[in-house]
Parts: sequence; structure tokens; C-alpha cells
Amino acid sequence: METIVVISTAPGVGGIGIVRMSGEDSFKILNRIFKAKNEETIENIKGYSIKYGEIVESKTNRVVDEVLVSYFKAPKSYTAENMCEINSHGSIVVVREIMELCLAEGAVLAEPGEFTKRAFLNGRIDLSQAEATADIISARTKIESRAAVSQLEGYLSRNIMRIKGNVLDLLVDMEANIDYPEYDIEEVTEDRVRKALFEIRNELDVLLRSFEDGKIIKEGIRVAIIGSPNVGKSSLLNSMLQEERVIVTEIAGTTRDTIEEVITIEGIPFYIIDTAGIRNVDDKVEKIGIKKSKKVAEQSDVILTMFDSSKELSKEDKEILEFVKDKNAIIVLNKMDIVETSPVITQLETEKPIVNISAKNNEGIDLIYKELLEMFKINEINLDNENIITNVRHKNLIEEAVNSLEKAEETVDAGMPIDIIAINIKDVVEALNKITGESVSEDLLTEIFAKFCLGK
Repeated sequence: METIVVISTAPGVGGIGIVRMSGEDSFKILNRIFKAKNEETIENIKGYSIKYGEIVESKTNRVVDEVLVSYFKAPKSYTAENMCEINSHGSIVVVREIMELCLAEGAVLAEPGEFTKRAFLNGRIDLSQAEATADIISARTKIESRAAVSQLEGYLSRNIMRIKGNVLDLLVDMEANIDYPEYDIEEVTEDRVRKALFEIRNELDVLLRSFEDGKIIKEGIRVAIIGSPNVGKSSLLNSMLQEERVIVTEIAGTTRDTIEEVITIEGIPFYIIDTAGIRNVDDKVEKIGIKKSKKVAEQSDVILTMFDSSKELSKEDKEILEFVKDKNAIIVLNKMDIVETSPVITQLETEKPIVNISAKNNEGIDLIYKELLEMFKINEINLDNENIITNVRHKNLIEEAVNSLEKAEETVDAGMPIDIIAINIKDVVEALNKITGESVSEDLLTEIFAKFCLGK
């Protein structure tokens, strides 16, 4: 494979910039542009070592920058190839010139994720670990980062390999009975197959159920705030953010579009969406905003349905209650600072949780957080569970394996021959292989690694 190079640090001004190079000719290219203060041959330089020197333009001997160069010798490197990282000052002009010197000496520009792709192709990590690398880079919370690190360390891979081993053990016994019926091989009985399939399916079901927690950890929870105009939706968003993010006025219909911000509660990202007040209007712009509000609410995980506790329910309020009747929702009664007893309470006929707040005085917001945490059982998420599924691709493949197991069970119940049952069991192995990358198409690899950032 060609020697690749790219700038690994993010664009902009920083203390240092890193140019990363990997491939068989990495050290040869480096030698032509790097002058170490203490010269040594590549053979004498140890892997995992750093040398101080200067990057020099080879034709003119012009010094580009003082640098530190890290050496990683194959196979003990991130890519399992010869690899080096040139640490320069953080000027984008400097790091770009260093990269261009590497390109002029024979390296080629790396594609997004190509370093990690080579680590996978060279057998240093499997595909699920490669995907975990991207998850660590994009992690927005400590919990998400911990889940990704667990996957990077191979906990999921080992679990998948163990389950696959159980499937293969069963398959080997079945194949032996099919291929060598004349030999004295213990017959694989229907009861044994049925028991083995049941146990394997249980293990996969545990992983599938973990995706409920994994989805929350990785994607967070979308929370829409809806209600009539002037019930305090924007004030609530400001209170939750603890800043004046949204304009608040006494004029109805101030918010014409959705406004989304993120807060973290117990390590989980909650995407809070302020929406336009829902009412019957003739204003074309406001109508568009109201339509968008309803669409956002439909797509949210939970709806904070706000009412003015100082007033009785209006026709629009009742329509909003009907709208959220069959949805995940929390009833939020605002403006409790101006009334002792809310007339709304007696009108509400709902089993949904009710919270009294004053968005203006920032009172009762913690009660909303409490309801959200209880609704999604956040405190029950087990961060010590080393096999939480956070990746949709993995979840879909596990579902595919479970479906194949169900078909195998159906063929057993139907009294079908062992060779027919074995076909479905082979499909289970194929699905699990796709998780770790033992059986995966080049198109899928391209799609996965295209989502990575440059330099990783």
C-alpha cells in the first residue's frame, strides 16, 4: 500500500500541529526532510521514541520549523505499519507546508479514516473497534466516551466471538452428522439443537435490549416544549440553559421557528426544542411555525406540554392535550408564582406526570429533570455493562442473527432435516461476522470510514 500523509490536528491556530504519515516508505520520506539534532540510522532508532530536530526543504535547505518526531515501527503502531508523527508549531501555514513536503517526496494524501482503516485491514483491530474510534472522537459526554472506550477495548468483540463460537460448535456437530452418517458420531438430537438455539438467542436478546440504553447514551433524548402562545415556553428554555438564549416578550407569537439547544443531565444529552405557540391564526409565517412545531413534537422522545396555571384551559389548550394524549409527555404548569391554586388542575383529566413551575423565577425546573430521569430510567443505566450496543449497524445485524435463529427454531419444530436447519444457523454466523468485519463488503467499508475525520 502507498505511504499516506495528512494533517491530523483540527484546522485553526493552536500550540502544536501534527502531520501524520504511515506506510512502508514513511521513514525514507521523513529522512529526506527531517534533520535530527542527534543523527541516528532508522535501524538504531527505537519504536515509541521521539527525536528533536528541524524540518528542512530539501532543495534549498531552508528550515521550515523546529519539530519533534515520534517514531512507531511496524507492527507496533496504530496502523501496524511504519508510522511517524511530526509535531510542529500550530500554524496552519507551517503544518500545511510540512505535509506538502511529504507529498513532494512521494507520499499520497490520506482519505478520511484511512489510518484506522489500515489498522483494521492489517488485523490490529476489528471493525467494531474501528467504529468505536470514531465514536470516541465524536463523543459529547463522559458516558458516551466511556461506552465507546469499552467497545474500543474489545469487550463487545469478545462477546460476539464467544456467542459465535457457541453457534459454530453446534454447526460443526450438525455438519458432522450430515457429512459422515456412516461413522459413529453422536447424533445431534432435536432437543439438543432446540436447547442450543434457545441459549444463543437469549444471549443475543440481552445485547439487543442493551441498545435501549446505548441509543440514549449515544443519541441523547429529544425534548420538545409545546403549548399556546405566552405560556412561558421560551422562558422555560432560558431557565434550563441558565442563560437568555431566547427573546421573551408579552407579545403572543414571538417565537416563529424552532430553537434547539442541548443540556446534560446525569451525563445524558437532552436536546431541548423551543417551538412556536400553537393556536389558530391567519398569519402565514406563524402558520408555518406552528406546523413545524407539531412535526418536531411528533419526532421527539418526550413532550413538555406547557399551560398557564393562572388561566383556565382554552380551546387551543384542550386541542394540545388531545394531541399529546397518546404520546410521551409531561404536563408543565407554569406561572405558579402568581397563583396559589391553579384553575387548570381541576380541568386536567390525564395520568401523565404534572409539574408545577415558575420559569420566570427558575423554580421547579429540577422537578422536570426528575421526571425526565425517571421516565427514561436514566439512573438504571449500568455503565459497568461492558457490552452496551450503541451502534445502529450492530443492532440491525444482531436482529438479523435473531431472525435467522427464529427461522432455525421453526424448521426444528417442523421436523425438517438437519441440513435445512444448518442453512439458517450459517446465516447467524454470517450476521455476527459482519459486526467484527470478518465478512464485509468493500462498499460497506468505504461507507463506514468515509464518516471518519481526516488524520484518524
